[in-house]
Amino acid sequence: MIQIGDTIYDLSDPFVLGVLIGAVVTLIVLILLITSVRRAGKSTEAVQLVASQVGRLSQDMNALGQGQQQLAGNIRTVSDAQANAQVHVVQTMEARLAEVQAQMAERLADNAIKSARSMAEMQERMKDTLSGSSEKTTKSLTELQERLATIDKAQTNIEKLSGDVLSLQDILSNKQTRGAFGEIQLQDIVSKALPSDSYTWQATLSNGKRPDCLIHLPNPPGPIVIDAKFPLEAYEQLVAAETKADRERAETVFGQAVKVHIKKISESYLIEGETADGALMFLPSEAVYAELHSRLPHIVREGFNARVWIVSPTTCMATLNTMRAILKDARMREQTGAIRKELAMLGGDVERLVTRVGNLDRHFGQAAKDIEDIKISAEKAGKRAHRLDQFDFEELDQEADPKVVPILPAKS
Repeated sequence: MIQIGDTIYDLSDPFVLGVLIGAVVTLIVLILLITSVRRAGKSTEAVQLVASQVGRLSQDMNALGQGQQQLAGNIRTVSDAQANAQVHVVQTMEARLAEVQAQMAERLADNAIKSARSMAEMQERMKDTLSGSSEKTTKSLTELQERLATIDKAQTNIEKLSGDVLSLQDILSNKQTRGAFGEIQLQDIVSKALPSDSYTWQATLSNGKRPDCLIHLPNPPGPIVIDAKFPLEAYEQLVAAETKADRERAETVFGQAVKVHIKKISESYLIEGETADGALMFLPSEAVYAELHSRLPHIVREGFNARVWIVSPTTCMATLNTMRAILKDARMREQTGAIRKELAMLGGDVERLVTRVGNLDRHFGQAAKDIEDIKISAEKAGKRAHRLDQFDFEELDQEADPKVVPILPAKS
């Protein structure tokens, strides 16, 4: 913006810009003319040239002013056209905007309807899903309650079993009760393997000792003793040992305890002429039996030397089955005389049976002959009856008895 007096000129105005450019050009030309005049001095030709150039410059200035006026008119025309175009564009944009707004409103309405329909369908599906989920949840809860009841029952059984295990631990922790436990297990095995009259519990020997079980085997080998009192404390120490030194120490104690018990059985229950020359030491646990044979085989060999055989529940059952076979064989030998007598009587019965069968065979032969004769007589009677039925008397006369007088004379 340039203010000259009261008039304000806008530099963005083309007309003002043209005037300024013309003024600048005129100033430059004047400077060039002055410079040329100074160089040319007072030359007439220079003056004339300058005069002609000034004239030309005046013409150019006039032409420039006309161009500026034409340019101003063109600028006004362009401004009017631009204004009209802006008005048309605004009107077109307003119409297009109204159309777009209408389309948007219509689409929004359609989308709202579709959304409402989708929400209704989703609500129905959610309702069905929730209903199914509720039924499944109810069923799952019912099954869960049943399983919880089963678990509670199992927990009760586990608690009862725990109490039984604790009771078993109490039994095994006490020498007397542990001995009773071994005796009960031994009684169960012996009662299943042998007849009830082939063994005695707590029998008193001639030296006053009372073994747990005395099997009445025949001589040889004679009655054999089974002892069920095993020293379990040393084995428990061996199992509880953690370090190598503790294990070795507990193993030594365990072997010594077994050796002492073997010696006690050998001295107390092996009586010459009264019991067998060997006894059985019953271990109520297969684990103790396996541990003894795997870690202390020399103790087992010492038991063999002392004629004390170490048995577990399984090997004890096998040994008792062998004893049962021995008892059965002995009882069969005891009953040999009776068996021979019964066999002799059985032979007599067989001989009488053979005689009676022969007699019956003769009777059957005679009966067969009689039956054959009866069949012949029956056939003849049948033939006669048939002839009588057919009035065939001629053939009858030929076969008739000559002592019978015929009624009619025979035909020639």
